[in-house]
Amino acid sequence: QVRLVESGGGLVQPGGSLRLSCTASGSLFGLTQMAWYRQAPGKQRELVAAIGVGGKTSYADGMQGRFIISRHEATGTTYLQMNNVKPEDTAKYYCNAVRSGSYWWGQGTLVTVSS
Repeated sequence: QVRLVESGGGLVQPGGSLRLSCTASGSLFGLTQMAWYRQAPGKQRELVAAIGVGGKTSYADGMQGRFIISRHEATGTTYLQMNNVKPEDTAKYYCNAVRSGSYWWGQGTLVTVSS
């Protein structure tokens, strides 16, 4: 079992930056991927970025260059650095962990981009 807790969300102005954290606990051995998803009001949940074994990263269209995903193995924490945020980035951001076909979700952290 894997427990994920997100933090770092809040209100940020357009053009600003924010760093989200996902702290993982429990049975972390063998996790093959950590990812960030987001869900805006009235929309489906969508992938933002993922990081796999060896640190290989992937990003959804339009995310690369503004968002950076990273993982600190020693602490089991996955980060999402959000730069030059836009109002359309407003959403609840969820952390996701994958292992052998099983996956886990955190409760999410809300990011609001507004002036």
